[in-house]
Amino acid sequence: MERLRVGVIGMGYIGVSHVQSLRRIGFVDVAAVADINYPLAKRKAEEYFIPKCYETMEELLADPTIQVVHNCTPNYLHTRINEAILRAGKHCFSEKPLATSSSETAHLLALQKQFPYLVAGVNFNYRMNPLIQDVKKRVGSGEFGDIRLVHGSYLQDWLMYETDYNWRIDPEVNGPSRCVADIGSHWMDLVQHMTGARITEVCADLVTVMPVRKKPTQVVETFAQAAGEASYEPIEIKTEDYGAVLFKMSNGASGVFHVSQVSPGRGCYLNFEMDGSIQSVSWNQERADEMWIGHRERSNEQVMRNPFAIGDACATTYLAKGHPEGWNDAFTGNIETFHRFVKEGKRIGVDEAPFATFEEAHHIVLLTEAILESSAKRGWVGV
Repeated sequence: MERLRVGVIGMGYIGVSHVQSLRRIGFVDVAAVADINYPLAKRKAEEYFIPKCYETMEELLADPTIQVVHNCTPNYLHTRINEAILRAGKHCFSEKPLATSSSETAHLLALQKQFPYLVAGVNFNYRMNPLIQDVKKRVGSGEFGDIRLVHGSYLQDWLMYETDYNWRIDPEVNGPSRCVADIGSHWMDLVQHMTGARITEVCADLVTVMPVRKKPTQVVETFAQAAGEASYEPIEIKTEDYGAVLFKMSNGASGVFHVSQVSPGRGCYLNFEMDGSIQSVSWNQERADEMWIGHRERSNEQVMRNPFAIGDACATTYLAKGHPEGWNDAFTGNIETFHRFVKEGKRIGVDEAPFATFEEAHHIVLLTEAILESSAKRGWVGV
């Protein structure tokens, strides 16, 4: 069986996560990496025994042996690099967001349709938690009844101090939204994926808790903190630390979620509850192997991930019950479903894609822009 040869552009925190996951997929070879910070890329290539390390994206894309390219660069580069990947004739797997504006995502979506033989996806990785796939199957079978309400949150604390700083704080690099675009996008994608319905209206309140932050004069990696006697400069903050969003869905459901990057003690607290006309279901990413199902007429259930019970609802779950699968496993599972789609010769628009497509990622950016508009206008905005 032919193995897929993959290149990764961007070797920061998330790029390394991609490499680690790709290494776990049996039919994939990580053939090359590239980063504008060539010493960093070279060090990572040596650490992971990756045979080729390029100084530029153009050099990597010119390599005729590479079939798939992962875009793990900062957000403002996504449009240019995703376009270059497609025009080079490579399958494209991009970190989210697809781009920082809906005009850019619409351009990429139109471009992708010009290359129907290329597979293009976006890494909304929470989809591939096994119990999320189980919920999706149960919703589709009608087990929960009509979904009436959806509510939840995604909370973090990695930007809770005024000295916490990262490129995501800069709208020129990250885009006009931070908290909603960075983690709220995952929550919205997850709910739309499970229900098969789209969020169509939003009413939002966005808050910048710290209007001024102290930016370290040296670069600080994502989720890291400035060390020692660091020096700082004051920076005005123009993106949100917190957001709360009321919404309506195309299936008639109503909902609300809130997101924060300044909640002490919260690392990656993504949770949801869906209330149906028959049953409710709730799940928390930090306890990913557990799911609660609520009943009115009988005792509630605490369900544990069990590959035999999930069956074909999630092909990527591997460990036996009682052996917890977590964030890395779901991350790897999402990347694996994309590459299996490529390997099997499937096509976007012809075959059902379990990973997020450019079209779905475009809708998430539209939602993010509607949330920004709603908070500014103090009212409901349709999508």
